[in-house]
Parts: sequence; structure tokens; C-alpha cells
Amino acid sequence: MKRIALALWICLFGAGVAMGQGPYGPGAGPATDVLGAHLLYGRGCPGCHAPHSGALGNGLAVTKDPNTGNVALWGEDASTLFGVTIQTGNTGTQTFSETLPASWMAGTPDVLGLLTCLTCHDGNTAKGPMMKGVLYETVPPKIYGTNPIPTFIGTNGYQNDHPVGLNATIGCGGGGDNWDCVNTAGVISWPAGSKMAQFVQNYGFFVQPQAYGGQATVQCTTCHNQHVMNVVSVTNGPNSGLATANYYTMFFIRAPYNPATDNPLANQTAQFCRQCHAGESNEVNGGTAGTVF
Repeated sequence: MKRIALALWICLFGAGVAMGQGPYGPGAGPATDVLGAHLLYGRGCPGCHAPHSGALGNGLAVTKDPNTGNVALWGEDASTLFGVTIQTGNTGTQTFSETLPASWMAGTPDVLGLLTCLTCHDGNTAKGPMMKGVLYETVPPKIYGTNPIPTFIGTNGYQNDHPVGLNATIGCGGGGDNWDCVNTAGVISWPAGSKMAQFVQNYGFFVQPQAYGGQATVQCTTCHNQHVMNVVSVTNGPNSGLATANYYTMFFIRAPYNPATDNPLANQTAQFCRQCHAGESNEVNGGTAGTVF
């Protein structure tokens, strides 16, 4: 029962956080630690970032990863994932092929943006130390009912997950799902007066695509901030017209996002997806609705 949000290897937020509709309020924020599920049962940062000896320092028997720990002090064993090809995002007519980096030193954005995530969230070739396979926190029953929420995404293949990797890209130029944006060497901008500029004013552009080969690629970290689970700090400015405040979010999403809202007219969750999927936006379809929390 996996949910597709641009990086489905997500841990959800705990019941201790109030179900806010949008901003927490002036000067307010979550009452629980922002690292949330990535506190890893109290172990915290060293669960992923081993300060000494990489994966060996985390007690893992690494035989094929001579560069363990050399990138971001990463302390999980990626050796079984090196060079593996996965297919993501089956649309019925297309899947997106990604050959994972063959080394930590590959220098491509899928090293830190994808490979690091899969060392824990794959569950297929990389079993993920500290991972139990299902979510250990309580989430609102209105989202998932009583079903256990999986944290491994590779056990049943990746084709029902959102496209990620060097071949999953965000397009510009208008038409279809593309915004009338401009792609400059993989960096997306929006001209004044464009429909995307109006959308950014109404919601924002919080995602962080990674430039590669002149394209804006979608990695796990494009949509997810692995270090902050339950809040996003928004500043009214060129990347968002929302009021400056701390906003409620879940799933480690980089933007205001709340599918468990009690407001039936809320569209903040849809707005998040529309950052890349322009064809479903109010602005492209002539609507005048902004963002409703």
C-alpha cells in the first residue's frame, strides 16, 4: 500500500504533532523533534552519518565498498546497490531506467540524492540496518486506515513508485505537464507574467531538482528533506508568496503538505504535486484559486 510522493521511501510523522491546517502560528512550530522518524529509535544522526570508519564504524561487514564513509560520512553499506539498474514510474507506456552509481565517488547527483536513501529504504538488495520494514509511529487513520505502512520500497520492485534518477526530469516550455518555465543548464526559473510565476506566488517552488546533463533531474531529495520531518519554514519572497511562517508538513516533504487536513476545501497537498505537474494546476486551466489550508 505504497503512496507515491516523489520519494516514497518515507517515514511518516507521529501522533504527538497537532493536525494543523497550514501555518503553526506566529513563532510556533512542532512540539516533537523535527528529525522525527529519522531519530532512528533514539540513535539519531550517527544512524546514517558514521563519524568514524563509515559503515564499518556502524558495525557492518563491508567487503565491496572501499569508499565507505568518504561521502557525507555515510555509514550504511551501499555495496550491494552499486551498478544495479531499477525501473521506476510505470505509466503504462513508459518506465524510467536508472542505473545506480557504481561508486560513492561517481560525482553524479544520484549519489547523495538517491543511493544514500536506498541504502536504508530499498529492502531488497540493501536490507537497511535500523529499519523494521514497517512504520513504527502512529499516523492519522484517515490516511492509511489500520494497515501497516511500509518503509521498504524495493521489495516489490520500483515500478509503482514515482520516477527518480538521472532520466527522470522536469520539463519546461509549456504544453502537457510542463510549466512555461525556463531551463538553464538544469536550473528552473519562471519569467515574470508566466503562469508558473503566478503559481509560485500562490504556493511556491519548494522542490529541489538536481542539475545533470543540462536537465533538472528528480531524485529522492528533490521532494524530501530527510532532516526535517514535520515542519517547513517559509519566507515570503521570490520562491513563494505564502505568508512567512512555519508550516505544517509530513512525510519529510519540503513544502506545506497535509493530506490529513480536516478542511474539505484544502488544496495544499495538490499544490505540492503541481510544482512539477503544471497540467493539473489552477493557473494553467484558467482557475483563480490560490492555496487553501
